[in-house]
Amino acid sequence: MTYNVSLILGTVRHTLDMIKFEHSVFALPFALTGALLAIHDGAPGWANMWGKLALIVVAMVGARSAGMTFNRIVDAAIDARNPRTKMRHIPAGILSPSFAWGFLAVSVAVFVWAAWMLNPLCLLLSPVALAIVLGYSLTKRFTSFSHLVLGFALGIAPAAAWIAIRGSLDPRILWLTAAVTFWTAGFDIIYSCQDVDFDRGERLFSIPKRFGIAGALWISRLLHAAMVLCLALLWSGFDLGWLGAAGVAAIASLLLYEHSLVKAHDLSRVNAAFFTVNGYVSVLFFVFWAADVAFRPRG
Repeated sequence: MTYNVSLILGTVRHTLDMIKFEHSVFALPFALTGALLAIHDGAPGWANMWGKLALIVVAMVGARSAGMTFNRIVDAAIDARNPRTKMRHIPAGILSPSFAWGFLAVSVAVFVWAAWMLNPLCLLLSPVALAIVLGYSLTKRFTSFSHLVLGFALGIAPAAAWIAIRGSLDPRILWLTAAVTFWTAGFDIIYSCQDVDFDRGERLFSIPKRFGIAGALWISRLLHAAMVLCLALLWSGFDLGWLGAAGVAAIASLLLYEHSLVKAHDLSRVNAAFFTVNGYVSVLFFVFWAADVAFRPRG
Protein backbone atom coordinates (compact mmCIF):
# COMPACT_ATOMS: atom_id res chain seq x y z
CA MET A 1 0.00 0.00 0.00
CA THR A 2 2.81 2.39 0.93
CA TYR A 3 4.56 1.51 -2.33
CA ASN A 4 1.42 2.29 -4.36
CA VAL A 5 0.97 5.65 -2.65
CA SER A 6 4.62 6.51 -3.25
CA LEU A 7 4.29 5.45 -6.89
CA ILE A 8 1.19 7.60 -7.38
CA LEU A 9 2.76 10.62 -5.70
CA GLY A 10 5.91 10.16 -7.77
CA THR A 11 3.90 10.01 -10.98
CA VAL A 12 2.00 13.17 -10.02
CA ARG A 13 5.28 14.94 -9.25
CA HIS A 14 6.84 13.87 -12.54
CA THR A 15 3.71 14.89 -14.46
CA LEU A 16 3.67 18.36 -12.91
CA ASP A 17 7.36 18.68 -13.67
CA MET A 18 6.84 17.55 -17.27
CA ILE A 19 4.29 20.28 -17.93
CA LYS A 20 6.23 22.82 -15.83
CA PHE A 21 3.10 23.50 -13.81
CA GLU A 22 4.79 26.32 -11.90
CA HIS A 23 5.08 28.28 -15.16
CA SER A 24 1.32 28.77 -15.13
CA VAL A 25 2.27 32.01 -13.38
CA PHE A 26 3.25 33.38 -16.80
CA ALA A 27 -0.22 33.40 -18.35
CA LEU A 28 -2.72 32.99 -15.51
CA PRO A 29 -2.31 36.51 -14.03
CA PHE A 30 -3.01 38.04 -17.44
CA ALA A 31 -6.12 35.88 -17.85
CA LEU A 32 -7.35 36.95 -14.42
CA THR A 33 -6.65 40.58 -15.35
CA GLY A 34 -8.88 40.16 -18.39
CA ALA A 35 -11.61 38.77 -16.14
CA LEU A 36 -11.22 41.63 -13.65
CA LEU A 37 -11.46 44.22 -16.41
CA ALA A 38 -14.65 42.54 -17.66
CA ILE A 39 -16.15 42.70 -14.17
CA HIS A 40 -14.99 46.29 -13.62
CA ASP A 41 -16.47 47.39 -16.94
CA GLY A 42 -20.04 46.42 -16.16
CA ALA A 43 -20.45 42.68 -15.56
CA PRO A 44 -22.72 41.51 -12.73
CA GLY A 45 -21.29 41.99 -9.25
CA TRP A 46 -18.66 39.94 -7.50
CA ALA A 47 -21.22 37.71 -5.80
CA ASN A 48 -21.98 36.18 -9.21
CA MET A 49 -18.37 35.95 -10.39
CA TRP A 50 -16.44 33.67 -8.03
CA GLY A 51 -17.68 30.50 -9.68
CA LYS A 52 -16.73 31.81 -13.11
CA LEU A 53 -13.29 32.86 -11.91
CA ALA A 54 -12.73 29.35 -10.56
CA LEU A 55 -13.79 27.85 -13.90
CA ILE A 56 -11.45 30.24 -15.74
CA VAL A 57 -8.57 28.92 -13.64
CA VAL A 58 -9.62 25.32 -14.35
CA ALA A 59 -9.87 26.05 -18.08
CA MET A 60 -6.45 27.73 -18.09
CA VAL A 61 -4.81 24.83 -16.28
CA GLY A 62 -6.48 22.30 -18.60
CA ALA A 63 -5.48 24.14 -21.78
CA ARG A 64 -1.93 24.78 -20.66
CA SER A 65 -1.48 21.18 -19.45
CA ALA A 66 -2.73 19.92 -22.81
CA GLY A 67 -0.43 22.23 -24.74
CA MET A 68 2.67 21.37 -22.72
CA THR A 69 1.96 17.63 -22.82
CA PHE A 70 1.42 17.64 -26.58
CA ASN A 71 4.67 19.57 -26.96
CA ARG A 72 6.56 16.96 -24.97
CA ILE A 73 5.00 14.11 -26.98
CA VAL A 74 5.65 15.46 -30.48
CA ASP A 75 9.12 16.76 -29.57
CA ALA A 76 10.27 13.63 -27.72
CA ALA A 77 12.60 12.46 -30.49
CA ILE A 78 14.03 15.96 -30.97
CA ASP A 79 14.46 16.42 -27.22
CA ALA A 80 16.33 13.12 -27.03
CA ARG A 81 18.96 14.44 -29.48
CA ASN A 82 19.37 17.81 -27.74
CA PRO A 83 21.90 17.76 -24.87
CA ARG A 84 19.91 20.45 -23.07
CA THR A 85 16.62 18.53 -23.16
CA LYS A 86 17.58 14.86 -23.38
CA MET A 87 16.66 14.31 -19.71
CA ARG A 88 13.07 15.46 -20.18
CA HIS A 89 10.58 12.93 -18.91
CA ILE A 90 9.60 11.10 -22.11
CA PRO A 91 13.03 10.76 -23.77
CA ALA A 92 14.55 9.83 -20.40
CA GLY A 93 11.91 7.11 -19.89
CA ILE A 94 10.57 8.65 -16.67
CA LEU A 95 7.07 8.86 -18.15
CA SER A 96 5.84 6.76 -21.06
CA PRO A 97 4.33 8.17 -24.27
CA SER A 98 1.10 6.24 -23.57
CA PHE A 99 0.81 7.88 -20.15
CA ALA A 100 1.40 11.28 -21.74
CA TRP A 101 -1.31 10.69 -24.35
CA GLY A 102 -3.72 9.69 -21.58
CA PHE A 103 -2.88 12.80 -19.56
CA LEU A 104 -3.35 14.89 -22.70
CA ALA A 105 -6.84 13.44 -23.21
CA VAL A 106 -7.79 14.19 -19.60
CA SER A 107 -6.45 17.75 -19.88
CA VAL A 108 -8.45 18.38 -23.06
CA ALA A 109 -11.57 16.97 -21.43
CA VAL A 110 -11.13 19.22 -18.39
CA PHE A 111 -10.69 22.27 -20.60
CA VAL A 112 -13.76 21.52 -22.73
CA TRP A 113 -15.84 20.80 -19.61
CA ALA A 114 -14.85 24.14 -18.07
CA ALA A 115 -15.66 25.94 -21.34
CA TRP A 116 -19.06 24.23 -21.44
CA MET A 117 -19.77 25.29 -17.86
CA LEU A 118 -18.83 28.91 -18.55
CA ASN A 119 -21.10 29.81 -21.48
CA PRO A 120 -22.07 28.70 -25.02
CA LEU A 121 -19.57 30.96 -26.77
CA CYS A 122 -16.69 29.55 -24.72
CA LEU A 123 -17.74 26.03 -25.69
CA LEU A 124 -18.07 27.01 -29.35
CA LEU A 125 -14.58 28.53 -29.39
CA SER A 126 -12.89 25.76 -27.38
CA PRO A 127 -11.77 23.77 -30.48
CA VAL A 128 -10.21 26.94 -31.89
CA ALA A 129 -8.34 27.55 -28.64
CA LEU A 130 -7.12 23.96 -28.58
CA ALA A 131 -5.97 24.15 -32.20
CA ILE A 132 -3.84 27.19 -31.34
CA VAL A 133 -2.48 25.80 -28.09
CA LEU A 134 -1.64 22.39 -29.53
CA GLY A 135 -0.64 23.58 -32.99
CA TYR A 136 2.19 25.73 -31.68
CA SER A 137 4.30 22.62 -31.06
CA LEU A 138 4.48 21.87 -34.79
CA THR A 139 5.39 25.36 -36.01
CA LYS A 140 9.15 25.27 -35.45
CA ARG A 141 9.28 22.64 -38.16
CA PHE A 142 8.26 25.13 -40.87
CA THR A 143 8.44 28.78 -39.67
CA SER A 144 10.91 31.02 -37.87
CA PHE A 145 7.98 32.86 -36.31
CA SER A 146 6.93 30.01 -34.05
CA HIS A 147 7.73 32.32 -31.12
CA LEU A 148 4.81 34.54 -32.10
CA VAL A 149 2.50 31.52 -32.36
CA LEU A 150 3.49 30.56 -28.81
CA GLY A 151 2.88 34.16 -27.78
CA PHE A 152 -0.58 34.09 -29.31
CA ALA A 153 -1.35 30.80 -27.57
CA LEU A 154 -0.83 32.60 -24.25
CA GLY A 155 -2.18 35.90 -25.53
CA ILE A 156 -5.68 34.58 -26.18
CA ALA A 157 -6.06 33.89 -22.43
CA PRO A 158 -7.18 37.43 -21.42
CA ALA A 159 -9.66 37.62 -24.31
CA ALA A 160 -10.95 34.16 -23.43
CA ALA A 161 -11.40 35.23 -19.81
CA TRP A 162 -13.34 38.30 -20.95
CA ILE A 163 -15.62 36.08 -23.04
CA ALA A 164 -16.04 33.76 -20.06
CA ILE A 165 -17.29 36.66 -17.92
CA ARG A 166 -19.32 38.59 -20.48
CA GLY A 167 -20.31 36.06 -23.14
CA SER A 168 -19.01 38.37 -25.86
CA LEU A 169 -15.76 40.05 -26.92
CA ASP A 170 -14.83 43.71 -26.45
CA PRO A 171 -12.13 44.83 -28.95
CA ARG A 172 -10.34 46.79 -26.22
CA ILE A 173 -9.20 43.59 -24.49
CA LEU A 174 -7.31 42.66 -27.66
CA TRP A 175 -4.63 45.17 -26.61
CA LEU A 176 -3.90 42.78 -23.74
CA THR A 177 -3.87 39.83 -26.15
CA ALA A 178 -1.33 41.70 -28.28
CA ALA A 179 0.74 42.65 -25.21
CA VAL A 180 0.97 39.07 -23.96
CA THR A 181 1.73 37.81 -27.47
CA PHE A 182 4.65 40.22 -27.89
CA TRP A 183 5.92 39.62 -24.34
CA THR A 184 5.89 35.84 -24.68
CA ALA A 185 7.45 35.87 -28.14
CA GLY A 186 10.17 38.18 -26.87
CA PHE A 187 11.22 36.03 -23.94
CA ASP A 188 10.88 32.81 -25.96
CA ILE A 189 13.34 34.24 -28.48
CA ILE A 190 15.80 34.89 -25.64
CA TYR A 191 15.36 31.34 -24.36
CA SER A 192 15.76 29.77 -27.81
CA CYS A 193 19.14 31.47 -28.28
CA GLN A 194 20.54 28.55 -26.26
CA ASP A 195 19.58 26.11 -29.04
CA VAL A 196 20.69 28.02 -32.13
CA ASP A 197 23.42 25.52 -33.08
CA PHE A 198 21.13 22.55 -32.44
CA ASP A 199 18.36 24.13 -34.54
CA ARG A 200 20.78 24.54 -37.43
CA GLY A 201 21.82 20.90 -37.22
CA GLU A 202 18.23 19.66 -36.99
CA ARG A 203 16.92 22.06 -39.66
CA LEU A 204 14.45 23.55 -37.22
CA PHE A 205 13.25 27.13 -37.53
CA SER A 206 13.75 29.97 -35.06
CA ILE A 207 14.47 33.69 -34.96
CA PRO A 208 18.01 33.14 -33.53
CA LYS A 209 18.79 30.68 -36.31
CA ARG A 210 17.51 33.04 -39.00
CA PHE A 211 18.92 36.34 -37.72
CA GLY A 212 21.74 35.26 -35.42
CA ILE A 213 21.80 35.72 -31.66
CA ALA A 214 22.57 39.45 -31.75
CA GLY A 215 19.80 40.10 -34.27
CA ALA A 216 17.38 37.92 -32.32
CA LEU A 217 18.03 39.86 -29.12
CA TRP A 218 17.22 43.12 -30.92
CA ILE A 219 13.97 41.62 -32.22
CA SER A 220 13.16 40.54 -28.67
CA ARG A 221 13.75 44.10 -27.44
CA LEU A 222 11.42 45.49 -30.12
CA LEU A 223 8.72 42.99 -29.20
CA HIS A 224 8.97 43.95 -25.53
CA ALA A 225 8.78 47.65 -26.43
CA ALA A 226 5.62 46.82 -28.40
CA MET A 227 4.25 45.08 -25.32
CA VAL A 228 4.67 48.20 -23.20
CA LEU A 229 2.96 50.30 -25.89
CA CYS A 230 0.01 47.87 -26.02
CA LEU A 231 -0.32 48.01 -22.23
CA ALA A 232 -0.37 51.79 -22.36
CA LEU A 233 -3.14 51.70 -24.96
CA LEU A 234 -5.05 49.17 -22.84
CA TRP A 235 -4.67 51.41 -19.78
CA SER A 236 -6.04 54.34 -21.75
CA GLY A 237 -8.87 52.31 -23.27
CA PHE A 238 -10.19 51.31 -19.85
CA ASP A 239 -9.56 54.74 -18.31
CA LEU A 240 -7.58 53.32 -15.42
CA GLY A 241 -5.71 55.38 -12.84
CA TRP A 242 -2.24 55.89 -11.47
CA LEU A 243 -1.93 52.35 -10.10
CA GLY A 244 -2.45 50.91 -13.57
CA ALA A 245 0.09 53.37 -14.98
CA ALA A 246 2.55 52.38 -12.25
CA GLY A 247 2.03 48.76 -13.24
CA VAL A 248 2.97 49.53 -16.85
CA ALA A 249 6.07 51.42 -15.64
CA ALA A 250 7.04 48.47 -13.43
CA ILE A 251 6.75 46.08 -16.37
CA ALA A 252 8.89 48.35 -18.55
CA SER A 253 11.57 48.48 -15.82
CA LEU A 254 11.57 44.69 -15.42
CA LEU A 255 11.91 44.17 -19.16
CA LEU A 256 14.87 46.57 -19.29
CA TYR A 257 16.46 44.57 -16.49
CA GLU A 258 15.72 41.29 -18.29
CA HIS A 259 17.56 42.47 -21.39
CA SER A 260 20.50 43.66 -19.32
CA LEU A 261 21.02 40.05 -18.20
CA VAL A 262 21.51 38.59 -21.66
CA LYS A 263 24.22 39.46 -24.18
CA ALA A 264 24.93 37.97 -27.58
CA HIS A 265 28.31 36.76 -26.28
CA ASP A 266 27.04 35.67 -22.84
CA LEU A 267 23.90 33.55 -22.40
CA SER A 268 24.83 32.32 -18.93
CA ARG A 269 21.98 34.24 -17.29
CA VAL A 270 19.21 33.20 -19.66
CA ASN A 271 17.43 31.18 -16.97
CA ALA A 272 17.32 34.19 -14.63
CA ALA A 273 15.93 36.32 -17.45
CA PHE A 274 13.41 33.71 -18.55
CA PHE A 275 12.10 32.24 -15.31
CA THR A 276 12.60 34.80 -12.54
CA VAL A 277 12.03 38.13 -14.27
CA ASN A 278 9.06 37.00 -16.34
CA GLY A 279 7.38 35.55 -13.27
CA TYR A 280 7.63 38.98 -11.66
CA VAL A 281 6.31 40.65 -14.83
CA SER A 282 3.01 38.78 -14.84
CA VAL A 283 2.44 38.79 -11.07
CA LEU A 284 3.26 42.47 -10.56
CA PHE A 285 1.11 43.45 -13.53
CA PHE A 286 -1.85 41.63 -11.99
CA VAL A 287 -1.26 43.13 -8.54
CA PHE A 288 -1.10 46.72 -9.82
CA TRP A 289 -4.08 46.39 -12.15
CA ALA A 290 -6.20 44.43 -9.69
CA ALA A 291 -5.56 47.17 -7.13
CA ASP A 292 -6.51 49.85 -9.67
CA VAL A 293 -9.74 48.03 -10.53
CA ALA A 294 -10.55 47.46 -6.86
CA PHE A 295 -10.25 51.14 -5.95
CA ARG A 296 -12.13 52.60 -8.90
CA PRO A 297 -15.89 52.76 -9.53
CA ARG A 298 -17.26 49.99 -11.74
CA GLY A 299 -18.58 50.78 -15.22
